[in-house]
Amino acid sequence: MEPPRDPRAPLSAAARRDEDIVALLAAGGAELAFERLAARYAAKVYRLCLAMLREPARAEDAAQDSLLRAWRALGSYQPKAGALSTWLYAITRNRCLTLLERAGPPAASIDDDAVLGEVAALAAPAGPDADGHALLRRLVDALPDPQRLAMTLYYYEERAVAEAAAMLGLPEATVKTHLHRGRAALRGRLGELGLADPALWV
Repeated sequence: MEPPRDPRAPLSAAARRDEDIVALLAAGGAELAFERLAARYAAKVYRLCLAMLREPARAEDAAQDSLLRAWRALGSYQPKAGALSTWLYAITRNRCLTLLERAGPPAASIDDDAVLGEVAALAAPAGPDADGHALLRRLVDALPDPQRLAMTLYYYEERAVAEAAAMLGLPEATVKTHLHRGRAALRGRLGELGLADPALWV
């Protein structure tokens, strides 16, 4: 957990973005504040849930539950503790982690023979562009969770490193490390599949 923000320090970009919502909360307008919060972040909350849970139906339920939990806890939010979006992402991330713990063993890793078999089938030359995207997406989905989440948020959701870090509750340097390792894993797997110049894919 990050230490409380120094009140003398300038606001982060994330905090500045939600100053209007924080002002509404300070003025006692919790209902309108939540409406703005939900309108601004519902899609991002869902995408974070989908990146973590990998199932649209479960992600939708988790996103709705996370927003409901945020509504219930909104009165306890303290701006000095961090940006409102970071607080919301933490609620969402914790909810998804709880659901993952209940779900049992993790999904197959990139080292599983079954995954490589599916990847080889996807590499068949039928429609190069479509097959290429499907192949790369399958490889990303099979990465270990820290790398998969970082790659999904950064490349597929086009989140900046700073926002991906906030969504995952990680330092920016750690997200960069996961991205570096994910790219290296993809290059290695594409090379094993005999694809020419795998650097062009990453």
